[in-house]
Amino acid sequence: MNLFKCLWFCSLLFFSCSPEKTTPTAPNIIWLVAEDQSPEFFPMYGNASVQLPYLSSLAKDGVVFTNAYSPVPVCAPARSALISGLYPTTLGTHNMRTYNAYKKENEPSIGIPSYSPPAPQGVRMFPQYLRSKGYYTTNNAKEDYNFQKTEGVWDESSSKAHWKNRNPNQPFFAVFNFGITHESQIWNQGNEPLLVDPQKIPVPPVFPDTAEVRKDLAVNYSNLIRLDKQIGNLIEELKSEGLYQNSIIFFYGDHGGPFPRYKRALYETGIKVPLIIKFPNQKRAGTKNKDLISFIDYAPTVLSIAGIKPPDVMQGKAQFGPHEASEKASFIFASSDRFDEQVDRLRALRFGTFKYIRNFNPEISNALPVSYREQMPMMQHLNLLWEEQKLEPKSAAWFKTPKPKEELYDLEKDPYELENLAGKLHLQDTLDFFRKSMDKWIVETGDLGQYPEKELMENWFPEGKSRKLTSLISKIKGGKIHLEHPDEGATIVWKKSPDSVWSVYSNALDFNKSIEAKAVRIGYDQSPLTTFN
Repeated sequence: MNLFKCLWFCSLLFFSCSPEKTTPTAPNIIWLVAEDQSPEFFPMYGNASVQLPYLSSLAKDGVVFTNAYSPVPVCAPARSALISGLYPTTLGTHNMRTYNAYKKENEPSIGIPSYSPPAPQGVRMFPQYLRSKGYYTTNNAKEDYNFQKTEGVWDESSSKAHWKNRNPNQPFFAVFNFGITHESQIWNQGNEPLLVDPQKIPVPPVFPDTAEVRKDLAVNYSNLIRLDKQIGNLIEELKSEGLYQNSIIFFYGDHGGPFPRYKRALYETGIKVPLIIKFPNQKRAGTKNKDLISFIDYAPTVLSIAGIKPPDVMQGKAQFGPHEASEKASFIFASSDRFDEQVDRLRALRFGTFKYIRNFNPEISNALPVSYREQMPMMQHLNLLWEEQKLEPKSAAWFKTPKPKEELYDLEKDPYELENLAGKLHLQDTLDFFRKSMDKWIVETGDLGQYPEKELMENWFPEGKSRKLTSLISKIKGGKIHLEHPDEGATIVWKKSPDSVWSVYSNALDFNKSIEAKAVRIGYDQSPLTTFN
């Protein structure tokens, strides 16, 4: 554990927010987030089997990104990267899931309770910076950050959250999550009318071409049509209010598609995502961007667009705006650890046209028997074909054990990663480059996946409980309330007692007996409440 402590404490970097302010022309920023979708299902990426008029129109007005990635092929760890600008393996949010707001026991079958990993010093949920600079921040409605959110981040986070509730002319950052395309909707929508003909859709080469497979694929395409209508409602709202033209709109998927070998897999099908960005006045409209972009880049990019310098603790790079990084990323890194009750550690790295995957547990099949996924008709069908030895080699490879310890693919020639080149003699120098690059990333980012989850928990929670922040230091001087906290990683928030929304403390407050204040930090119990009488 000496190495663990060294890596962890080296990552505890302090960040102080710079004092710049947004201008009156600060752009409105909207995130439209589709769950569990890969680029290959969308017309703007070349699939003509489904018509999505609103998303296609957004693509024509914006930039289509062809190399956008999630760092983890499942939602909660991926969302921790989006909200923080850091790799989940650095945050300790790399397992699916750690903090479970839906049930206290989390994964009792393997003894994993619900817990909120303590973030390194200086790590904050990035909408906090927007809100401190005058933005109205809303989330509708999924959170699922793999840690317990802190106060002071959202003006609203609920199914009713909307930019309409802001003050007149106040700039806003609004997130809308769409669950209609989630994995669970493959079986939940399975008895609803299909909106596409199962016989007229492409079957990915990793699946057998059977009626059962085509049915579930058709359900997904039907759900995309439903998604497009839901997104269309929001786009029409923006247009009717005169906000569409000058707003920046992101559309993206939170990781790869909802199917086996897509979600929870480090292949391109699991980590590559659709991404469209529409800029004000349709700048760069109708173009494509080939830059490598990871979810860790979204937070610094939004801050930069808003005129806010991203904190140094963020591992991502701003892609646009006044604080755009001088150099673009050359690598994409991705991780796989625990998925619900199943554990299998893998790491992936993309550079150029090549992709490298390292399997730490080659004796475990990629086809993990995750009980949640076992509900899908396609998964049940594939399991049966595998047991009956009726799967063709391309489909069977995902089930086989042992897995190769290393995998190397030429994505340009082999986009579905079906031919492992790791054993090719002429590529041994390439393989060695990827090995060293992966080793370097694991050390430099403090990859916590190298430690058993329960060992991490013992170090984070020595007595089985989260550390509690101490009380605020307060004083009243000149009719003003001055607040401090000894933990530089903590954020001070305050509100008036009748209110429900907390604000981030930045300057002394006018004295008022109704004011309440406290300190918060990701993964820590909040400080005792300070009131003024």
